[in-house]
Amino acid sequence: MIPQLPLALRWPRRQRFEHFHAGANAAALAAVETLAHEPGAPWLYLHGPAGSGKSHLLMAACQAAGDAGRGVQYLPLARIADRTAAIRGVAGGALLALDDLGAIAGEREAEHALFDLYNRAKAEGAALLFAAEAVPTQLGLGLPDLRSRLGACTQFALKPLDDAERRDVLKAQAGLRGIELDDAVLDWLFARHTRDLGALLDLLDRLDQASLAAQRRVTIPFLRGMLREMGSSTP
Repeated sequence: MIPQLPLALRWPRRQRFEHFHAGANAAALAAVETLAHEPGAPWLYLHGPAGSGKSHLLMAACQAAGDAGRGVQYLPLARIADRTAAIRGVAGGALLALDDLGAIAGEREAEHALFDLYNRAKAEGAALLFAAEAVPTQLGLGLPDLRSRLGACTQFALKPLDDAERRDVLKAQAGLRGIELDDAVLDWLFARHTRDLGALLDLLDRLDQASLAAQRRVTIPFLRGMLREMGSSTP
């Protein structure tokens, strides 16, 4: 049996295609959207560093396919204790998304389970979508046939947004909320807060609520005080 993940974890509200800011990843986004909506589309293997949007695209694909009435399953392998049982427990579904593939590297039984799942999905006409930090040949997988199967997928290297792109996204999203973020505020924030876009957008939601409640514009002192209230270690 696959561990059942809470809905809030499986489908975070921001992890949809419309909330993915593509930057240099527009081709990957288009391919994942096609896979989510069109049976028979090429299977995909996404790779890139943390923060490049791999999990976002996998969950967005599952949400979109599910909304279209297709059966979906999402396995965040790094978060699952018994990965062999989880992979072997996959049954049915038109779209199967396996995240953090590197977590099974060196786990012989899990690698064989994934090899079997790959072949079963091919026979049943299901679609597979993979994500990992490296290409198949650099994951440390011990099963050559599995490396070969994964290498046959269409591969996309995802790149994180750079700071200028993150700033543009944050400014645009703030503008939609009626918040003005001037460059000094952004400079201060980027020097003291994580640059992960999801975390920045979550912070923007908090800023929106706090500034409305206080009837104040967002300034550095206001932002500093709010981060302190959130338990931040920001000085």
